[in-house]
Amino acid sequence: MKRIYQKIAKENGISVSDVKREMQAAIDSAYKNVRKSQTEKELLENITYQGDIPTVEEFIESISSKYKCQIRK
Repeated sequence: MKRIYQKIAKENGISVSDVKREMQAAIDSAYKNVRKSQTEKELLENITYQGDIPTVEEFIESISSKYKCQIRK
């Protein structure tokens, strides 16, 4: 994860903490949005996490895990 954050930060000329903050803001916004489409609701319901809203790490790990499972099929 650290290398991914560093690469994104370098490509965008921002700090790693800015990358994490912006990613978390996007996740927060998606979960707090009351006007989600049915597809968005279904996608977000399939993310595994603890607490009210997933952390960046939980979100990425859940998506990558599901993606790997689909590739294996």
